[in-house]
Amino acid sequence: MIIGVVILLVVIIIVLMIYNMQIHKKIENYTNINQKITSLSVLQDFMDTISESSSVDDKIKKINDILIERYDIKYSTIVVFNGTKYVLKASNVDEKHWGALTNLHTQPIFQDSIQTATPKYVTVSSEEERLPYQQMEFGRAKSAMFFPLYIENVYIGYWIIESSKAHAFDNIDTALLEVVRNNIVSVLKTVENQKTIENIARDDKFSGLKSAEYLYGAGKKVIDKYTTSAICMFKIVNLEKINEITNRKTGDRTIEEVSKIIKSNISSEYIFVRYMGPKFVIAFSGVEQDGVIDFIKTMKETIESTEIERVVLEGEKKPKVKETVTPKLNFVITTYYKGTGIEEVAKKLEEYLDHTDQEESNINYI
Repeated sequence: MIIGVVILLVVIIIVLMIYNMQIHKKIENYTNINQKITSLSVLQDFMDTISESSSVDDKIKKINDILIERYDIKYSTIVVFNGTKYVLKASNVDEKHWGALTNLHTQPIFQDSIQTATPKYVTVSSEEERLPYQQMEFGRAKSAMFFPLYIENVYIGYWIIESSKAHAFDNIDTALLEVVRNNIVSVLKTVENQKTIENIARDDKFSGLKSAEYLYGAGKKVIDKYTTSAICMFKIVNLEKINEITNRKTGDRTIEEVSKIIKSNISSEYIFVRYMGPKFVIAFSGVEQDGVIDFIKTMKETIESTEIERVVLEGEKKPKVKETVTPKLNFVITTYYKGTGIEEVAKKLEEYLDHTDQEESNINYI
């Protein structure tokens, strides 16, 4: 009888162990699936952020906020080397600690991590201890994971997450964090071209306008506030002739006068840039093609009735009769749709103007 009870208990225990193992396996599978879903969701958020019409710095800050929220991270900081110094791009740590966070590359504890491109986990064993890289701060962080960032084997900075609890990252899925780290690198790589465009936009010497790069960077942010906008490119079709028959300084004055007339009549919401040489672009933010016709007609009539005095070069005799030139303009207009490539739209307009009769002076629609 006793033997039968013992056997029954053993069987029950074995059954319970098998059941518990199955439950544990299901929980693990559920956790892995949940982590994958979270990672895919975060990746989608990353991609949505990249496509937004905001500056590179704003995008990186938003990505850091997504990491903090979606992975329940206490502190997250992204630091990038810009070629001359380390710059803190995003952090939810108090600003008084930013100096220390931008100098982690000098800390011996992280140098091996940078050299080997591997993460580094540091934590304290007791509340009285502090992390090796902390100098003036004692209670803020008790655990940290340091991730060096590389683009095509080139070190570009680091991402560090911190917790106010000791051993906070002992059981964290490092493979998942590696995926997140790779996504951060992908974002930084993707927005690198945008940052370059933002940095190379310049003021044109003669027109006083922004260069074409402004249209693709800061200007696009304004334009993309609206679903559609009318994009107009015009060309001073006789600028080359003015340069040849009179002189280049007169051509420069022509560019200056044409720009001044349009700039003084255009809304601040519209983007007006010198595209290249005799070509200019006006982006009428949020306006349909039909809504800009009257303005363009007025500008064309005004400019083409403007007489610009020829510049007398040094050493030349001043002519007895005033010599003037009159610019002639050729316009082409199309519609830009938010989220599409504005550089492709501009290229299409440029190709149209370059392949029309160079004496043409009209208002065209494509």
